[in-house]
Amino acid sequence: MARRLRFNGTGSGGGGCPSIHEDLDSGEIIVHGLPLADQDDISQLQHLNDGEVAVVVPRALLVDFGPKEVTRVPRIIDLDAFGKLFETFEHTAWRLETRRRFASDEATDTWAQFIAGQPVEWDYEDEWCMNVRAQTAQGKRFERVRIIDNPPTPGQIYLLDNAKRNCAVGEDIRNLWRTDADRLRLPAEDFWIFDSRLVALLNFDDSDNLIDVELITEPVEVNRYAQVRDAAWHYAVPYERFSADLAA
Repeated sequence: MARRLRFNGTGSGGGGCPSIHEDLDSGEIIVHGLPLADQDDISQLQHLNDGEVAVVVPRALLVDFGPKEVTRVPRIIDLDAFGKLFETFEHTAWRLETRRRFASDEATDTWAQFIAGQPVEWDYEDEWCMNVRAQTAQGKRFERVRIIDNPPTPGQIYLLDNAKRNCAVGEDIRNLWRTDADRLRLPAEDFWIFDSRLVALLNFDDSDNLIDVELITEPVEVNRYAQVRDAAWHYAVPYERFSADLAA
């Protein structure tokens, strides 16, 4: 079975080598770069066995993209602490949504209206909307990309309708087909990035309830999520156009 490899980064300054990948199952690190070719150099290496190849990589590549500890201990916060992040961030709050449903949506009056085939009466004055307006009035940005299945799930269609409210109060919401997300190798994770320095990884139980949030501040990991953000944002379609194409 082929390994599930994640690209951590490259030291080339572009898209070439040397680079570091990580095996998502075993945790092993794969480094590739130019081989050490000079025989006088090779003769100085200890424990270089048959079949092994020595490669040369910049020190900065390992510092920037290599793991910093054998096992990272998650830093978990509760939902109240998570909520405060939306008031204290300084510049940008960016979200990737990959789930097919959220249990919290299905406990609302608006969900009941949606399932009954009625026009949804969105509340433009709830706590979320008021905070988005307050933060964007200061020049801050709320952005998110929602991954959509083909055909979309009921929960995804519900959130497509929800997007008109959220965008009206200041968010920028875009959508991406799951096939395109898979092609881009986007992770099947839901997370927020705050100010490009802090990742809040959302943890759900088997019933699709949000239970807690893991904070990630390690620069290598934050950089990986930022790369995901850039790829998703580049290919995602504004929700108005996506909804119009879906209805056509």
